[in-house]
Amino acid sequence: MTALLTPPAPTAPTAPSSGTVASRDGTRIAFRSVGDGPAIVVLHGAMETAQSHLDLAAELAARARIVLPDRRGRGGSGPARSDDGIARQVEDLEAVIAATGARAIIGVSAGALVALEAARMLPDVDRVVLFEPPLSIDGSIPTEWLDRFDAEIAGGRTAAALVTGMLAAEMGPPWMLKLPRPVLELMTSAMLRAEDRRTPANGVAWRTLAPTLHTDGRILADMDGPLDRFADIRADVLLIGGSASPAYLQRALDALEPVLPHARRVELAGLDHSAAGNRDQRGHPEIVAAALRPFLELD
Repeated sequence: MTALLTPPAPTAPTAPSSGTVASRDGTRIAFRSVGDGPAIVVLHGAMETAQSHLDLAAELAARARIVLPDRRGRGGSGPARSDDGIARQVEDLEAVIAATGARAIIGVSAGALVALEAARMLPDVDRVVLFEPPLSIDGSIPTEWLDRFDAEIAGGRTAAALVTGMLAAEMGPPWMLKLPRPVLELMTSAMLRAEDRRTPANGVAWRTLAPTLHTDGRILADMDGPLDRFADIRADVLLIGGSASPAYLQRALDALEPVLPHARRVELAGLDHSAAGNRDQRGHPEIVAAALRPFLELD
């Protein structure tokens, strides 16, 4: 395991272009592209869109074309159905790969689950980065919270639903997770109102993204199971995570490392699950990019 401590100097941002592609079921998948060179797809995680990793894309764009899709149901992409799971997500990624010629994928959180399954199903994928996939191993990550979450969304209780998702994912400072649930809901309601005010006209507010946690819960449930099904993956895989992330995310990387035939591991000292995001969301894209460049042959 390697620990990276010193980031390189930040790179200048590159203006993104945009496009769309039709997935197998006809759903339009929107994507942005930054830079020139071999195409690399970045799949965002929960409560995110393509825009969530523009800073990481800018860091990598000097020698590659970084392609950032909006996963279905988010941003500029078409809607997700309630029964859409991992198979649809892989089909969406397959369509983006076919349109861009990409052979490398960077998956973040729930997006890393999609990237992992794509490495198993799509023979043209030869290089995969998995940033903290929330991989459940024979039920190690519960999904019972989904029923409560769906009921809260259906009842218009967005703040309550987000608290349900946050507690299930163990996201947030440890002190916050210990607060009484009514207090967390009040805090989340205030956060949503503030975020509504500052979201630009072309942005996607967290309130709008909240229902998409259902899809990510479905993906998590779909991917539960024994690890030996990944033993035939031929792609080179980089497993990467932060030392300050929840323990269950670190355990998933620990479990995958000996199973994948061509895996290497990097730990980002002192960073957490937000590390790959934009700087205004507590991300450290320059440090993450420094870890990715050698593996992606972008040095």
